Amino acid sequence: MRLRAVWPWLIGGAGAAALAIGVGELAAALLNAPSIVASIGELIISLQPPGAKDLMVALFGDADKLALEVGVLLGGLLVGALLGLAARRDMRLATLGFGVFGIVAYLVVARDPLFEPLPAAITVVLAATSGALALPYLLPGQPRRTAAATEVAPTLGRRPLLLSGAALGAGALLTGVGRSLTAQVPAVAAPPITIPPASETLPPPAAGASLDVPELTPIIVPNEDFYRIDTRLSIPRLTADDWTVRVHGMVDRELTLSYAQLAQMPLIERYVTIACVSNEVGGYLVGNAKWTGVRLAEVLQAAGVQAGATQIVGRSFDGWTAGFPTAHLAGAGADALIALKMNDEVLPASHGFPLRLIVPGLYGYVSAAKWLSEIELNRLEDYDAYWVPLGWAKEAPILTQSRIDVPRNGSRLSPGAVVVAGVAWAPTRGIGAVEVQADDGPWTPAQLSQPLSTAAWVQWQASVDLGAGSHTLRVRATDGSGALQEERRTPPAPDGARGWHAVQVSVG
Repeated sequence: MRLRAVWPWLIGGAGAAALAIGVGELAAALLNAPSIVASIGELIISLQPPGAKDLMVALFGDADKLALEVGVLLGGLLVGALLGLAARRDMRLATLGFGVFGIVAYLVVARDPLFEPLPAAITVVLAATSGALALPYLLPGQPRRTAAATEVAPTLGRRPLLLSGAALGAGALLTGVGRSLTAQVPAVAAPPITIPPASETLPPPAAGASLDVPELTPIIVPNEDFYRIDTRLSIPRLTADDWTVRVHGMVDRELTLSYAQLAQMPLIERYVTIACVSNEVGGYLVGNAKWTGVRLAEVLQAAGVQAGATQIVGRSFDGWTAGFPTAHLAGAGADALIALKMNDEVLPASHGFPLRLIVPGLYGYVSAAKWLSEIELNRLEDYDAYWVPLGWAKEAPILTQSRIDVPRNGSRLSPGAVVVAGVAWAPTRGIGAVEVQADDGPWTPAQLSQPLSTAAWVQWQASVDLGAGSHTLRVRATDGSGALQEERRTPPAPDGARGWHAVQVSVG
């Protein structure tokens, strides 16, 4: 089969698929139904083998989710192209293929916890029907014999080719509009009650808590700038009206607490820096915020933790789990929270509304369950949470790390005194010192901001003299226990990246 003879059918099928995908995404946004593209992507995430996340992050960095969605879209176009090829033999095969696409899409969407049958059915029917109806108009006419009797060529005019191009463009436009509408729909409904003031409040940060250095990461990261890492490709639109958290497992009394009940319990405010285990040395998957919520220990005390319960597992509404040792609450994690607020605002949807766990000192993948619906007590040896079977460590305290924010890597500077500044963190241990080195010279002690808490990061700044030429600037931190940050570079897997951050600058 020569490509010259079949490529018009491939392009026509891809155009029909693009139109189907675009109509499906727009319909999902308008009907508040789960996105077909996102649902397929989330299915792929749930089936990922060990090491897949590392590979995606290595290849695409923070754009790994975008890359997955693009891959799903390209896969859809490929399926459409094959259906176009099938139509070359029999249009009924291609029509049946779009019907199968609709059935499969419905089954995949039905996995989403927010699935509702009618909106989902309308979405997939519109998608499949639009693709099936458009296909005949995008394909060339019936094959005709050429001068060489052994060759068959399509009667391809400009019209099908132009229509196929238009369908591809329309599909891309509709997909983009659907995604945009989904992102603009308010994802947080107002809580059913007014959240009372916290019983333990924090004063505003003191003047010395923040250093006045341009382009330095703020000591408290605004909600809209805070990093987001989770396994979902779409932000769930949830309501707190009937939201509950079930506490069960190895407890004396199983509890089911509503959002309103938790909000009426004594609330406390804490500054806590949280970090993603995938954060590379010098990366930005880390942030500090003021969190308001109920002490997790208080809820567990009401349930009565049984002897032998060595693990606390937080479970999201979609089944994602994170587990950490119960003993952590007796020490560094005593102020672990079921959080309702972030930086004095109702918890944003992208960060876990209605409720999430914030556990000082532990990487998020073992502790920070968003959209919290269950807390289970069990034994560490009996249960592995989501990421552990995929090769990540079962226990994961946040490592001591520091980062240079100013100057940026590759900056061109003037000779003389250069301000070097950044942030350093060792949640629950605090930061005792930060030092900066230029090339292979001596280490220069940095000035630290006044700590907000031992669970929060600090800003730092130092001044170094640089002459003309290329220079390497390095930073290292010492935590509150006196332990120096590890120099040897390691990848994030399985328990966090190690190494001193360095940037290259040019002076002259």
